[in-house]
Parts: sequence; C-alpha cells; structure tokens
Amino acid sequence: MRIASPRTALLVMPLLLLGTVSARSAEEPSGCDKFKWDIARERAALTAPDRIALDTGATVAGAPSTAVTLALRSLADAALPTTPERAPRDGSFAGYAKFAGLPKAGPYTVSLSAGGWVDVIQDGHLLRPMAFSGVRDCDGIRKTVKYELSAAPFVLQVSGTPQATISIAILPSE
Repeated sequence: MRIASPRTALLVMPLLLLGTVSARSAEEPSGCDKFKWDIARERAALTAPDRIALDTGATVAGAPSTAVTLALRSLADAALPTTPERAPRDGSFAGYAKFAGLPKAGPYTVSLSAGGWVDVIQDGHLLRPMAFSGVRDCDGIRKTVKYELSAAPFVLQVSGTPQATISIAILPSE
C-alpha cells in the first residue's frame, strides 16, 4: 500500500472540497425560475402585506385566508409537539401552529419564506411530503412542499430556520 505524500494531499484536498461544494450547488438551484412548479401564488402570499401574525403555539380557527408570519423561538424554548424529522442546526429557531382544519381534503403546498425544515402532523402522524422544491436567491420564497391533507386538524411545525420569524403559506395545490 502506498501512502500519499503531504504534497499530494494538499493538491487533492481542494479538488475534493470543490466537488462537495459543486454537489451542494447542484442540489440547490438559484433563481425563482428554478422551482419544479409555478410558485407565483405562493410567492405572492408570502410577500403580501396582510399576512396574519402568529406566535409559536397559536391555534388558528380554520384555514388561513392568507399567509401567516410565525414568531419562532430557540429550539429549547419552542416546545415543539414532536421531535423534528431532521435535527436542527445549533442556534437556529423553531415554532409551530395548530390549525383547526381545512375546507376540503386534497393536495396542499406549504411554502416557507426562508430556509428551514417543515413537519406536518395530522391524526397523530408525521405526514410524508408528496414533493418538494427549493431554491436559493428567490426573494420571498425559499421552499415549497406538497402534502396530501385531510380536512381534519393538523399541526405545522418549522425548525432549523436562521431567523426568529418566518412567513408560511398553506394553499391548495394546483
């Protein structure tokens, strides 16, 4: 077995790091036109001035007619109803809101204005997304996830966000 010289390691290491950065960049496209589906409605809702302000733990009587802005807390203070499916980064924020239900069952998009992880809990179970799409460098929207929701109450929790507030739009999927 031949051991690489320190000089070889110094030459190879930047190439390995460049490959890692390139792979990450390939996973996260840049620009609003790179979403997998049209996000015009979601983006408009997330940037509208009439968003409903909610504090973590709030209960919403029905489906929101517009996007909401959720005030988040540190993970330790957020008291999330369930452990996030993806472990949040240290120093990030989290929060949740309870929704009394939707007008009808069907596919819905849950869109976030900033990076973060979203979990939807309905009937005591974490729902699996049908599809998701996210991009960098699109003002007002960072991520959108499609779920099949029933009309029953559900909990939406967000974790791993870099700031203490996030806008969220829950809209019927087209």
